Amino acid sequence: MKILVTGGAGFIGSNLCARLLDEGHAVLCVDNLITGSVDNIQSLLDHPQFTFIEQDVILPFDAEVEVIYHLASPASPVGYMEHPIETILVNSQGTYRMLELARKNNARFLVSSTSEIYGDPLVHPQREDYWGNVNPIGPRACYDESKRLSETLTMEFYRQYNLNARIVRIFNTYGPNSQIHDGRMIPNFITQALKNETITIYGDGNKTRSITYVSDLVEGLIRAMFTPETEGQVFNLGSTEEHTVLEYAQMIIKLCNASSEIIFETSRVDDPERRRPNPTKAQQILGWQRKVSMEDGLRTTIEWFGKRIGQLSTIA
Repeated sequence: MKILVTGGAGFIGSNLCARLLDEGHAVLCVDNLITGSVDNIQSLLDHPQFTFIEQDVILPFDAEVEVIYHLASPASPVGYMEHPIETILVNSQGTYRMLELARKNNARFLVSSTSEIYGDPLVHPQREDYWGNVNPIGPRACYDESKRLSETLTMEFYRQYNLNARIVRIFNTYGPNSQIHDGRMIPNFITQALKNETITIYGDGNKTRSITYVSDLVEGLIRAMFTPETEGQVFNLGSTEEHTVLEYAQMIIKLCNASSEIIFETSRVDDPERRRPNPTKAQQILGWQRKVSMEDGLRTTIEWFGKRIGQLSTIA
C-alpha cells in the first residue's frame, strides 16, 4: 500500500516508517524537521520504496496515498514549549489538511493523540471515556488543547464524511531514535547516567509513569489502522506497569552502572501526578499486548543512547 507518515523523521514516526517498509509498503515520509531528524531515517533513504519530503504539513500538500498516519507535532515539553504556535498549528491546520487529503483519496486515517489530553487526571487508570482535567491556558496547553482539537476534527470528519478514521492516545514511549535532549524522563535520565552526571528529578520523585517500548507502540499503531471496524474508535496505547519517577531514575542508574547522584528540583507546571492507561479496549479489539519487558527495552535504549552520545562527543 502507499502510506503517508507525517512526522516520519521523528522518534515514533521513523520507527513506524521502518516497520512499514519491512512489511512491503511504499512509504512517503513528510517532516519539517523542527523536532525530527534526518539521522532517524538515514538508513531508509536509499530504500526504493521510501520517499522523504521536507515540508510543514500546515502548507498545501498533495499526494496519492491509501493510508495516512498523522504523527507530525512536537511531543516533548521542551519541543512544544519552544515551538508553541507551531504545535498548535500542526495539530489544528495540519490535521485539517491531512483529513482533507484522506477524504480526497478515500484513504484510511489515524491521528496520533496523547495521554496529555487527560491532563492531570482525577481518574486512575485513564480509560478512553474519561474526559480529562486540563488547564486550557497553562504552558502545556499549546500541546494538550491542540491535540484535543485534533481529536475533535478527526471525529467530525468521521461523522460528517464517513471517513475511515481513528484516534490513538499514546502514553509515555521510549526507545531508539529519541532526541538526546528530549527533556522527557527516560532520555534525560539515560543521558545523565551515561555521563555520570547528576540526575535531575522535577518534584519529589513520587509522580508515577508507565512506559512502553517503541516497537510495541508501533505494533499498536499498525493494528489500530488495519484491524477491521476500528473507524471512529479511540484507543489508549501504553503499558500498565506503573513506577515512580524516582524508581525509574534508580533503575537507569543501575543499568548504566553509573555513579550519578539524584537531585530534586521544582515540579514543572501542570505536570501530572499519576499516569497509567487502561488499555483494555486495545487488548480486546486489537489483540494488542506489550511484549518487550521494561528491563530489556531500557537496555536496548541505553545501548543506542551510548552510541549516539559517543558520536556527539567525537563530533564535539
